[in-house]
Parts: sequence; C-alpha cells; structure tokens
Amino acid sequence: MTENADFTNVPEATPVPKKRSRLPVVWIVPIIAALVAVGIVVQKYLNEGPTIRITFPSAEGIEAEKTLIKYKDVEIGKVTHVNLTDNYTRILVTAKIEKHAEGLLDKDARFWLVKPRVSLSGVSGLGTILSGNYIGFEPGTSKETRRDFRALESPPAITSDRLGREFVLHADTLGSLGLGSPVYYRRLDVGDVIAFDLAKDGRSMEIRIFVNAPHDKYVTPNTRFWEASGVDASLGAEGISVRTASVTSLIAGGISFETPSPGPEAAPDTSFTLHKDRKTALTPTLKEVRLFVARFKESMRGLSVGAPVLFLGMPVGEVTDVGLEYTGGVLRPRVAFAIYAYQFEQAFTKETLAFQKTMSREKRTDVMGRMVAEKGLRAQLRTGSLVSGQQYVAIEYFPDAPKAKIDYSKSPPEFPVIPGGFAELETKVKNIIAKIEAMPLDDLGKGAKKAIESLDQTLQSATRTMNRVDAETLPEAKKTLEDLRRAVAAAERALNSTDNTLLGPDAPVQQDLRDALQEIARSARALRLLADYLERNPETLLRGKNKETP
Repeated sequence: MTENADFTNVPEATPVPKKRSRLPVVWIVPIIAALVAVGIVVQKYLNEGPTIRITFPSAEGIEAEKTLIKYKDVEIGKVTHVNLTDNYTRILVTAKIEKHAEGLLDKDARFWLVKPRVSLSGVSGLGTILSGNYIGFEPGTSKETRRDFRALESPPAITSDRLGREFVLHADTLGSLGLGSPVYYRRLDVGDVIAFDLAKDGRSMEIRIFVNAPHDKYVTPNTRFWEASGVDASLGAEGISVRTASVTSLIAGGISFETPSPGPEAAPDTSFTLHKDRKTALTPTLKEVRLFVARFKESMRGLSVGAPVLFLGMPVGEVTDVGLEYTGGVLRPRVAFAIYAYQFEQAFTKETLAFQKTMSREKRTDVMGRMVAEKGLRAQLRTGSLVSGQQYVAIEYFPDAPKAKIDYSKSPPEFPVIPGGFAELETKVKNIIAKIEAMPLDDLGKGAKKAIESLDQTLQSATRTMNRVDAETLPEAKKTLEDLRRAVAAAERALNSTDNTLLGPDAPVQQDLRDALQEIARSARALRLLADYLERNPETLLRGKNKETP
C-alpha cells in the first residue's frame, strides 16, 4: 500500500439491520388459557375445604361421589372414597368439606348415617327414601380442630338447637323403658329417654332423660318421677281405680313426674329416684308426715294398710299399720295412720293456707288439739267400697261425743275415736236391752224380750251382711237403717223416763214403749229381709235391683 492512496472514490458501507425475535400470534391463545387454568387451580386450592376421614361400622347406603354430608339440611360436603380400614373391621369414608364449613370441624363434632328408622317411639328419616341416605353432622363446642372422626351408631337424641335440660333417674330395673320413651308432665309429652346404662355397682340402672324447655322449669329438687308404663289398676276403699298415660306409653313405656311443692329449678344432671307408680312416688318423707295411733273397739275386717284417711271427706293421709296390741291382759285393735302435710294443705283455701303458713308447728298442733277437745273431732271407721267391703278412717266432728283429747304424751300421739255406724247402733240397742231387762214389767217383759231377741239376732245378721254394703249409697239399706234408728231413739226416750206412771197399764210411757217395740220389730223384719235378699242376689250391689227379681 502506498502512502498517497486515494480513498475518495471508495463507496460507503451500508449498515446491516439487527434481527428481532417475535412471538407468533398463534401462541397468545394457549398462553391465556394456561393463565386462566392456573388461576382456576389457585382459586380452587384457596377455596377448597379440608379432607376428613370418618369410620363407620358398615357402608350401608354410602357411595363415593354421591353421598352428601348435611348440617341442618344444608350440604357441607361430599363423600369421595369408601375403603376398608387397615384392620378390615370398619369402613373408612373420605370426604371433602366445603371451605365455609371448615370452622365447624372441632374436636367433639359428631357424624352419623341418616336413613329410615322405625322404633317404638316413632318413625324418622322418611325423606331419605327418595333422596337416598346421607351423613348427618352436629358441631361441638371444643376450640380444637380435628380431621379423623368415628361415626355414631345411631342419631343423637339431643342436638344443639334443642333447648332444655338433662336429668338422671335411678331405678332397680329398666322395665319397659327404651330409647325415645316419652316423659310426661300432667299428661303432656315434654321430653324423652335419651340413654340408659347399668350403674357402676351393677345393681341398678341409670336412665338419662331430657326435658324440653320451657317445661324443664317445673323440675325442682322436690319433683317425683314414676313409671307411666302399662295400666295401673287397683281396688281399694275408694273403689276401682285405673290409671294410664297414653297409647304410646303402653307400647314404648313412659315416665311421668309431678312436683308436690314449689321450689327452685333443679340443676342439669340432678339425680332422682324413679318409682314404680304414682302412689309410691308421692308418698311424703318422714319430715312431711304426722303420725297418730287410734284404738278402735270394733272389728278391723276390711281395713288394710294403705286405706285412705279422710278429713271431712278430703283425703289427707293413709293407714300405715293395722294390728293387735296386748294391754291390760286384753288384745285390742291398734291402727296407725299418717296425715300428710301437702295433702292436708291442698284441702285449704288460699286464705286459710296463707294464715296457716304464718303459724308455727306448735301452734298448728295446738289447733288440732283444740278441735278434738272443744269441737268433738274424732276418728271413725267407715265402709268405703260396695264391692270389696274395705273400710277407711274418717276424721269428722261429733259435737255430742264424750269429752276427750289427743294424748301427746305417747309416741305417736293417740287420737280419740268414736264407734262406727253399726257399732254405735249395736251399743244403743244393748243399752235399751239392759234397761228393759231391769224394768219390773212382767206384762211387757214377754213381748219386749221376744222383740229384743229378734232384734239382737237381726242386728248380728245385718252387721255381717252390711260389712259388705255401703249403707249411705244403697237406698233400701238407708231407709231400713233410718227406721231402725228412729225406733231405737223412741225406745231410749221411753226408757229414760223416770215418771212413776210408767208402771200403770194405761200410762203414756207404756204406750210409747209398746209403739217403740213394735217399730223395732218391724224394722228388724225389714232388715232381715234385706239381708236375706242380698245373700241370694249379691249382683244387686253392682247392677241394681232387677224388677223381675222377687
């Protein structure tokens, strides 16, 4: 190359443009689709609820991708897999729970299979006949979470939306009770039996019941429970008594309760005794009882333990013991009876009850003593049933009774008595016989003696027959006894006269005595006829007199 080279005629170099990489338009759609898919996956992951596992005893009615999990009839999940557990003894169900229900999966949540069920207490799950079985769910109250659960064998008896309280009853046996047996208050269904099991000692049963609100407020520490299963029939001094709660209780059993006296509401899980019947349940405790003893002088035939004690016709207690005691070389009847405070108070008006509550126990006892001493309050035996002939103790006023008082020095106190209807009549007749036999009336003596002997025999026969008859309810007996009482009263008036003209043949008293004896004889014959008729036709006591019967 020379030093003087000419470069003026050399052409200028043309710059080469740089190539750029471009994405083809055809890739835009797949990229957008991929981004959408990723977004959906992310969103699904963020909105997906937890996976849980539930073990069941069997897979009856459970299918993967079909069986739903519901809470309050709202779908909150679905079964995804159904497999056997590792030891092959149970069924392992895997399910997906909705994100919005994740907070319900606490430690004590419960699951169970809902299907049609028929029991003695009713029919449930009928809706699953068309929709298929589903898994029921009930959240708990724990703050801890959980993912593995064990399903219940049967639906729970109490759910979170059911208001009320649970109580525990103790009984010797379960009887005819079962799960779902109703609980009654004044014949109203207010709850049911939710569980039962043997007590820890194995000698009794523990029965858990649930009483719905607002009826649970009527359960107090003083409440008494008894079995209302079957028919409770009894024959006593009150007659034939039949009690039953409902047709449901006849089939499935049942429990009834009653609160004799008001009190504060019982706390949940309070324990009570379950009695066999209402009478046993309502028998007061010793703190609510006043015991008395009565020593009657007539036969105790027909009087038994449990016979009622009536105060002016109102039930206030019952007979607790009937027997004989040996005093002074003689065996005498002894009857112990109890007066129950709550029954006695139920007979009072509101005003009287309010006044009684202001009085102390000593003052109330003094009132009873004054009624006996001043008003003639006495205990008397009376026949209460036409069919059974059972007797009861009546406490009523007898103003003409001899003076007496309650002997509080004895324990229990002795209550004064007065002879019953027939015993009193027999005593009067014997007094008349004694007075007539003492009278020096030869002419009247023969007729009087014959009438007296006839009357005495008739009274003995009538007494045996009338022990099975309620003289206050049988019209013929009532009329005959009234005639006899009038005749006895006339004879007493005649015999009590001390007029010297009694010995005269035409004396007015003699005529009155003759009339009285004739009336006694007629009454005795009528009483004998009535007794013979009842012996031949005892069915008259139930059906009445047949017009064709002679």
